[in-house]
Amino acid sequence: MSLLAESLSIFHKGGPVMYLIFACSLLVAAIGIERFLYYKKVNTDMHGLMQKLTPLLERGDWAAAGELCCQTRGIAAMVAAKGIHYVQYGCANIDSVLEGEAALAVTGLRANLNHLDTIVTIAPLLGLLGTVIGMIGSFSVMNIKAGQPQAITGGVGEALIATASGLCVATLAMIIYSYFNHRLDQLITNIEQTCVLIMGHIKPEKRHETA
Repeated sequence: MSLLAESLSIFHKGGPVMYLIFACSLLVAAIGIERFLYYKKVNTDMHGLMQKLTPLLERGDWAAAGELCCQTRGIAAMVAAKGIHYVQYGCANIDSVLEGEAALAVTGLRANLNHLDTIVTIAPLLGLLGTVIGMIGSFSVMNIKAGQPQAITGGVGEALIATASGLCVATLAMIIYSYFNHRLDQLITNIEQTCVLIMGHIKPEKRHETA
């Protein structure tokens, strides 16, 4: 209980800006949890999917390939299922259509990550603002408590709490942002891999039909 009381005391000494920094930390935690659960949900077992999908496409069994993708979990399988659906119904410009589906999927994967990037920038600035406000208050003490340097140094120490808090939140946001950027790159690679596999088996058919 004393630790909680001490933490609250330090928090209040940081000034009103601490509430904004705390809000940023809550937003970072919320985005981190939401993206972790979402990326876990849309992840695809690419090794298993490729092993089963490749022979079906080589045989030209598009119906079975589409059924396989529909039954497989993950965003790469979902994009592949839509692409195969367009192929089965003879959609024109399948390259552009599949590219559009992949772009829409990537847009969903990028959601909320820009907020983390913003917090990485704004949290230290909020901390600096809190420190500047605290410093102004500390130096105004000189006129009131002349000859008591401890009153000034103590105020400076309290003012630096905001900067330290802002840097901590920014560091946490940067770590989470970097982690999910790595996960994002993996998921985009999975989507591109399935698209390339499908397009590699579509184009020969299109050339045959044109001929």
